[in-house]
Amino acid sequence: MGAEKEFILEVELKYKLKNKSIAGAILADEYIAGIEEKGTREQVFMKAAYFDTEDGILSKNDIALRVRMEGARIIASLKWNDSGAGGLHMREEINVPTADSTCFIKPDPNIFKESEVGKDVLDLLNDKPLESILEMKFIRDRLRVDTGAAICEIALDDGKIITDGGEIPISELEIELFSGEKDELLKLGDLIAEKYELEMETETKYARGLKLLRGV
Repeated sequence: MGAEKEFILEVELKYKLKNKSIAGAILADEYIAGIEEKGTREQVFMKAAYFDTEDGILSKNDIALRVRMEGARIIASLKWNDSGAGGLHMREEINVPTADSTCFIKPDPNIFKESEVGKDVLDLLNDKPLESILEMKFIRDRLRVDTGAAICEIALDDGKIITDGGEIPISELEIELFSGEKDELLKLGDLIAEKYELEMETETKYARGLKLLRGV
């Protein structure tokens, strides 16, 4: 399992989508089609569950523990230190693939124990049980593009965030930097946002879910 884990610095832009027609227009955009890496376009069903202790020890320390099904794959993730500003989100992240579908009900935090942050999380939890605090279900249309100076993934998400405090829709564009300079990501984001009059999304899906859960 240790050989499979993936540690990354996630750098992405998020934008709000006013309606589904904008998502369709972006997917059909001639410029995007011109820089698209052929064979990367796909539609995937995403189902995610986020976990914390009863006293919210992880969220109090700016840590998210997520288990997500991406098509047929199940990936357990830790995310922390969101250092972005505005619609730019920069987080450290560790991902561990798992074949255990019971993770959606009762994840074992020991799956992260080979990483330093995983050890810190185990210390924070101190054997306190984890419980599901919110879920997300959405369809993601995604493709990869190469601008010549950066490789990015363009993803359009449509679905909902579900908590005991109610539900809110997900309708957003994410542009994630895979390789290259951050300035190239910003240029691509500005180009798409200006063309389709998009507003930046300053909060992650998880942050919006926590607000809904807490009635903020």
